[in-house]
Amino acid sequence: MSPSTPGADLPDHPDWLWRTPEPKRSYDVVIVGGGGHGLATAHYLARNHGITNVAVLEKGWLAGGNMARNTTIIRSNYLWDESAGIYEHALKLWEGLEEELDYPILFSQRGVLNLAHSLQDVRDSVRRVEANRLNGVDAQWLDAERVKEVCPIVNISPDVRYPVLGGTYQPRAGIAKHDYVAWGFARSADAAGIDIIQNCEVTGLDVAGGRVVGLRTTRGPIAAGKVALCAAGHTSVLAAMAGIELPIQSHPLQALVSELLEPVHPTVVMSNAVHVYVSQAHKGELVMGAGIDAYNSYTQRGAFHIIEEQMSAALELFPAFARAHVLRTWGGIVDVSPDASPIVGLSPVANLYLNCGWGTGGFKATPGVGWVYAHTIAHDTPHPLNAPFSLDRFITGALVDEHGAAAVAH
Repeated sequence: MSPSTPGADLPDHPDWLWRTPEPKRSYDVVIVGGGGHGLATAHYLARNHGITNVAVLEKGWLAGGNMARNTTIIRSNYLWDESAGIYEHALKLWEGLEEELDYPILFSQRGVLNLAHSLQDVRDSVRRVEANRLNGVDAQWLDAERVKEVCPIVNISPDVRYPVLGGTYQPRAGIAKHDYVAWGFARSADAAGIDIIQNCEVTGLDVAGGRVVGLRTTRGPIAAGKVALCAAGHTSVLAAMAGIELPIQSHPLQALVSELLEPVHPTVVMSNAVHVYVSQAHKGELVMGAGIDAYNSYTQRGAFHIIEEQMSAALELFPAFARAHVLRTWGGIVDVSPDASPIVGLSPVANLYLNCGWGTGGFKATPGVGWVYAHTIAHDTPHPLNAPFSLDRFITGALVDEHGAAAVAH
């Protein structure tokens, strides 16, 4: 079926947007991980560097991992210069991505509020606003009354456990439709001649003379000039196949949606003190998340007590949701580094590249990391925006400590 048959019955999964080829025996570049980062990297390898003899390998179905298991929040209001640089680059790409991909992604710049509930919260928040402004990132400090103006349903009563004293606000931030983003990148990469290979799990990496030369997969061996890993929580498992021990811990991260509601929530609200973030999706469901589960796991589910804590936190901020019903819950696998910042760049094995450690920030970085990772692969040297996120920072001590950046999760 082709996209030129409007009105025809389409399959549940839009396979007509890209081919379903058999893997070739060799490629110039093989990208391991068919989520947002892998697909964006493929897109920019073709668009920016003219590299199209590329395969994207996905062990399951395209974008069925963390790309399908996140809460779609997009923002760039990070504290440190290095983080603000790569996330602001991503946000600028988000603003033109629908036109670039010629595909709808439903990017809605509805703004993000990060609430402050204590005097220390206020001091930290104002500091972050000023740091954002120095980096050219839009940011405002709002008192409680102005928070109420931006999001009228937030409870700013002083008679609660954690009263709202104010919050930071990034007007250009927002949400996008995660599966549409993946499909748009996949469609573009496929049109450039890049092979997207689903149901193809990597079972080994072949290294000779300190250089990666290929992969073993469930669909046969594949020779590769370069191999780029971006499999989120499983990247450390893949790197171990080449003898690299990454400083990454993988945790479950749970989220949920409510039943469909009329439009009532105009922005995205995040709170570290009560530990929840809430937005309303395009269809009308409330999308909620909180912090990562404490234990290490590769499961895509979590414990009920986390959901219970999310609910109580959400009702503290939004009493109007007391009668809403939970429709669906899910879990993703987040990979957290010691400084809660990503690892993007070269590895100790020649021609093997790393993209991992994004914790809860992976989705918002999608086009930005695709851009810089493609540059790194094409030139065998980091782009200036991802140079600070090299693996060797854990040896040199040049850490990018963003443990407070997610406002809830790191």
